[in-house]
Amino acid sequence: MMKKILKGTLLLVLGTGRLLSQENTEPKEGRLDFTANIQNNHLWRGLIITDKPVVMGNLSYALDAEKKWKVGIWGASALVDDKDNTHYKEINYYVQYSDGRFYIGLWDLYNSRNINTAVAADDIFSYSQRRTAHIIDLRTNYTFGPSFPINIEADIMLYGGANAGEVILEPDGSYKKNRYSTYIQATYPVISGQKVNLDAFVGAGFALNDKTFLYGNGKNSFDIVNVGVKAGKVVKITDHYSLPVSMMAMWNPSNKYARIQLAATVF
Repeated sequence: MMKKILKGTLLLVLGTGRLLSQENTEPKEGRLDFTANIQNNHLWRGLIITDKPVVMGNLSYALDAEKKWKVGIWGASALVDDKDNTHYKEINYYVQYSDGRFYIGLWDLYNSRNINTAVAADDIFSYSQRRTAHIIDLRTNYTFGPSFPINIEADIMLYGGANAGEVILEPDGSYKKNRYSTYIQATYPVISGQKVNLDAFVGAGFALNDKTFLYGNGKNSFDIVNVGVKAGKVVKITDHYSLPVSMMAMWNPSNKYARIQLAATVF
């Protein structure tokens, strides 16, 4: 009888230990996360940043348990050189707040491709008001309620951008002003809740402190710079892995070009 009790107790202890071991090996959902995307090009606010395939990564850390506040690093690199023999590489830092339908973020953008050293510093640590290639970008967007699910985005370049033409100098080369190029966009979900969803968008640009702005052709003070549609769906690869993919068609009426973009979120 004693042997049976000891044997039963041993089996119970071993079984419990195995169960606890399995529970301990399951990963916990923490505040640190990262994602990766691959795209056939990089289009941004109606601009063609590069026509070459791009790999993108986003590393973020939530500052609160609800994950409303986050800090992070976003980066991207083209897989090959562009036709002008320059190579697109970008690294950005951000802090952001999102709460359901509202988002606000402050981004530090640094694109090291084709920096003109005559007007901008190619030193990533330079934040000179007159020569920095960094751009401090304020980003906001808000989605209205279910009965009117339109999303409004408004972004303002607050500081820097010498290489992008955002900094205006005096004739003697001293700092005069920033343009404060501004981008606004409205997006509407034409088809939602289906296997393939479709959004339509229109974006415009202007400058708060100058007659011309970054996103246009340099001739108008206000212009439509980004019109298009974006379709998205989730492709099931295995029982445990699905791949979100999208296709976007965009036209820039100001710069008179158009592009198709194919993208996938790898993880």
